[in-house]
Amino acid sequence: MEVKLRRSGRKDLHFARIAVVITMNQETPTGVVAQMISKRFRVSRGKHLPTASELRLLQILWDNGEGTVEDVVNAHPPRNRPNYKTTQTLLRIMEEKGFIAHESRGRVFVFTPLISRKAIDKMSIQSLLSQNFGGSPTGLFVNLLEAAKVNEKDLDELEAQIREYRKKNEPNGRGRS
Repeated sequence: MEVKLRRSGRKDLHFARIAVVITMNQETPTGVVAQMISKRFRVSRGKHLPTASELRLLQILWDNGEGTVEDVVNAHPPRNRPNYKTTQTLLRIMEEKGFIAHESRGRVFVFTPLISRKAIDKMSIQSLLSQNFGGSPTGLFVNLLEAAKVNEKDLDELEAQIREYRKKNEPNGRGRS
């Protein structure tokens, strides 16, 4: 008997299908030629950015440190409150993606973020660089400066940040000559 695994579906989808094809040879007593079994399984998403809706929920959890579904729903302004069940579903999806975890406290789940704002910020910038600027930080920086007027105070702050970065990242703590 020969077993072949074949995976179909796009890599970027959260769900994919796997097909197991079992081919029987002539020695099988039943004479079955082929049997196909299809199972649905979750694909690990790896390091993906949260969607806009997930990011809104993460920001609430970052601000509060933790929260139940009700806490997250009530943290929204009254006019823009999401549906309880929708929020619950989103939190579950976020947990499956590894963005948050839950702890059972009595009859409620309390959700806490597993990923920091800084990590999401870094992943967002890396994604922006690779998708829009060919990985060039210079291209991003130039576009940032050209997109909006930057005042002198902000330019001075950026220059100070660049000097500080050079001190930290150059050998022996010296900047470039």
